Amino acid sequence: MTAGRELVDVVDDDDRVLRQVTRAEMRRENLLHRAVYLLVFNGCGEILVHRRTLTKDVYPGYFDVTVGGVVDAGEDYATAARRELEEEVGIAGVAIEPLFDVRYADTATQLLGRAFLARHDGPIRLQPEEVVWAAFVPLSEAERLMREERCCPDGIAVLRRHLSGAEPTSS
Repeated sequence: MTAGRELVDVVDDDDRVLRQVTRAEMRRENLLHRAVYLLVFNGCGEILVHRRTLTKDVYPGYFDVTVGGVVDAGEDYATAARRELEEEVGIAGVAIEPLFDVRYADTATQLLGRAFLARHDGPIRLQPEEVVWAAFVPLSEAERLMREERCCPDGIAVLRRHLSGAEPTSS
């Protein structure tokens, strides 16, 4: 199924499913939906940063300090996180640790989500439809990118919250 025709759950402020719509409709009407974020660190404490393709439906061409995306209709957060990690950067079979729940909204998107932590020292394999470049960088370089380049604002919020010592998720 093409990206715009994928089904996603529209949710209320308490994360209860109201209905299912296509991803294209969710974007067009900026409907509240679910998303996942993964902060991926290697053994040296570097974070995986990537640059999105120009064809992405939100924040095209932006840098991102998280891996993740929209949760498919009927999918749970952990399953979506594992799927996104494997699809976007080819990382499979690693443990993911739930960090905290996310509420984010701007003029481009509004979502409820969950942030996860993953550790990986092996190779990465980019999904060319979504990611044009990725590398592990020191946190200081990630901070520079967030200050000086176009960077996904929701990913910035997730990383800043993690670095501030946010409380763990309730589930």
